[in-house]
Amino acid sequence: MTFAPVLTVHADTPAQTADLAERLAPRLRLGDVVLLRGGLGAGKSHFARALIKARLAALGRDEDVPSPTYTLVQSYDLDIVELLHADLYRLSDPQEVFELGLDQAFDTAICLIEWPERLGDLSPRAALEIMISQGQQDEARAITFCCADGSDWAARLADLVARPVAPGPA
Repeated sequence: MTFAPVLTVHADTPAQTADLAERLAPRLRLGDVVLLRGGLGAGKSHFARALIKARLAALGRDEDVPSPTYTLVQSYDLDIVELLHADLYRLSDPQEVFELGLDQAFDTAICLIEWPERLGDLSPRAALEIMISQGQQDEARAITFCCADGSDWAARLADLVARPVAPGPA
């Protein structure tokens, strides 16, 4: 599946990366799948945690948001929708996605998927792909949002960075 770049944001600090995730959080809705790509240590989990914490905070809740590295999937009840955070790094076969129930969750929840290449051909066509890569400085990241032609992601992301990304601590 081919995703075309829609937007690239440069974040100089982890706080700026988290700010971007927090801005994306309220834009997600039932059936949205976000594919988080990047190497080890790129910041996929950091981005996902910030997004989840923002959704929980909007409901007045502050919960622990652990990495799903060993559980593979963590679930969060957002009252009107369930949010699943999956780390597929340890999957050895795309068919294991069915055992985890992710194939059904793609339609019935919001899904954040780390290591989506493990999905093989099972990646939803209407997914939002976020590629996180190392920037020029140690903690800097280039965050590229990509989507398939015909999806509504470009319109939904149009004003994501209308204001500057919040500066990190001095």
